[in-house]
Amino acid sequence: MLRNLRSIAFVLACGLSAMDQASADPASCTEDTLCRILTTKVLKVGTKDDYKPWSYRDPSGKFAGIEVDLAEELGKVLGAKVEFVKVNSANRFEFLAQGQIDLMIASASDTADRRKIVGMIHPNYYASGYNVILPKVATVKTWDQLSGQTVCALQGAWYNKPASEKFGIKTLAFSGEAEVDSALKQGRCIGILEDDNLANAQLADASQWSDYAMPLPTQDDTPWSMAVRLDDLHKPWGLFVSGAIYDWHRSGELLKVEHANGVAASAYLVKMHAEMKDFMPDTN
Repeated sequence: MLRNLRSIAFVLACGLSAMDQASADPASCTEDTLCRILTTKVLKVGTKDDYKPWSYRDPSGKFAGIEVDLAEELGKVLGAKVEFVKVNSANRFEFLAQGQIDLMIASASDTADRRKIVGMIHPNYYASGYNVILPKVATVKTWDQLSGQTVCALQGAWYNKPASEKFGIKTLAFSGEAEVDSALKQGRCIGILEDDNLANAQLADASQWSDYAMPLPTQDDTPWSMAVRLDDLHKPWGLFVSGAIYDWHRSGELLKVEHANGVAASAYLVKMHAEMKDFMPDTN
């Protein structure tokens, strides 16, 4: 990943500039996040630990998944150790704004309201819509049939509000995926409202979800963004992350990471790679 010489040259240029200014002293970096990461050699990344296969903990307790792999690649280029900080849908923006993390890679959909509080990085790195997992015995055939019904959902998920406003759905929200799944199986809700990527990944596990399905069409496909503090968006740190994502799309590396984590090629990544790939074959 990030083998493209333009990306590496950009990192080195930013790094040398920041190091000259800071004289290798983190205290001299003031508000320059990239400078601090390069001098301390630590990159703090906020991600989830219950969102397999994007970000979760493996049997040994280590963070793993697509988003974790991407963070590790950034760390390699920066020569920094990646320290993962657990976040969830309810606190991830707060952690970033408070400076507890340098970068958020936590399946965050890019919305106008969110752009007011954090720096949503472009290009977007993934996309999803929302859907609902229902018992196969349910007779629901259209979204309108869910009006007035209670569904379980994650606190802070972007789709809770539009699903409620558009279809009259009542949401029973929890802080983590485990609580959501448990509430469904306890009969506290008719189904689970969540992004369609996660729903597909869950339903692929026949040992746990053989009695459930996703019979309704996905709603409101929305791109995901990595995020930095709002003040960093147009500074070296935000520009570096933006360049890295561009190169991942251009080279097809995002598709490769997706495949390595057992996820079929998503339509969004296929489209972005086609739009950004180099017209001239790589001869290196």
